[in-house]
Amino acid sequence: MTDAQPGALMTAEIDQQPDMLVTIAEHRAEIATVAAEIARHRPRFALLAARGSSDHAAIYAKYLIEVLLGLPVGLVSPSTTTLYGARPDLRDVLVVSISQSGGSPDLLEVTQAAREAGARTVAVSNTRSSQLFSAADLAVDIHAGQEDAVAATKTYTATLLTLYLLVDAIRGGDGSAVGDIGEQAETALRDSTDQVARAVDRYRFADRVIAAARGYSYATALESSLKLAETSYLQTHAYSGADLLHGPVAAVDEETAVLGMASTGRGGDVMGEVLHAVGERGADVLAVGSAASRMPAALRIDVPETAEEVAPILEILPVQRLALHLSLARGGNPDNPRGLHKVTKTR
Repeated sequence: MTDAQPGALMTAEIDQQPDMLVTIAEHRAEIATVAAEIARHRPRFALLAARGSSDHAAIYAKYLIEVLLGLPVGLVSPSTTTLYGARPDLRDVLVVSISQSGGSPDLLEVTQAAREAGARTVAVSNTRSSQLFSAADLAVDIHAGQEDAVAATKTYTATLLTLYLLVDAIRGGDGSAVGDIGEQAETALRDSTDQVARAVDRYRFADRVIAAARGYSYATALESSLKLAETSYLQTHAYSGADLLHGPVAAVDEETAVLGMASTGRGGDVMGEVLHAVGERGADVLAVGSAASRMPAALRIDVPETAEEVAPILEILPVQRLALHLSLARGGNPDNPRGLHKVTKTR
């Protein structure tokens, strides 16, 4: 690491996202070309392979594909291929491997094995020179530019937008729901500044955080939990709001902070019940999203309203800022979290 101010890299990369999202939207035609090839082969099933933040993007893609395309979707367990040598019949199956770096050996092996087993394989990555791009039948560049901070920020939102544009194009959409995504991202970051600062003051001494959401926003809960854990070393866990009420709510008390994602749409509509339940148990609730103002919460962070399937691209932006400033307030350096590396290679 350089002698730069702690958090300088993460700050810069968070701030780059509005312009970056505009750039990605301008590459819609390139993404649509891949989408047309996928649609031409009419897959009967989709499988998604990813790790870390990319795995949360895969959860987002799972909702997109199931809801917007009507295809069943599964999440790959890479170890079934890499450790156990499983080789299922994948004819007529779409396999999408998502990796910001394209450098994880297990995802490469999964992609190669899937292609050999008859799948149509697609690599979604920020690294055109990676082996993953070469291993797949089709490849989509997320156009995030170089990311230097260890904690993924801009590569995460770039992956979300790219996946949305890919799925939208497969169904014949024109990308109009994200036509002003850069402006909306700028608004989400600018208008949440004071709300994030209040949340940092309130939670700088927290030890235990639960993130919860329903629907598309479940991916945001997962990514929020990861960001807070890896930058501020908090004990975090993410739940579907439904799963939280099925048992883990029993562990919620006055020492628990709950980060509830709630944007306009069916998922956000049912989060009020969840946040009311944890609030009754004494939890300190922070609601984030375009429906935050309607949630029972001690603090709220608002983001612009969008189509529900687009909301995760905006929801995570102020949470990235929250993770950044919580880390700094707790004496950490979010650019270089202890024990972590930019590229994690697993098998």
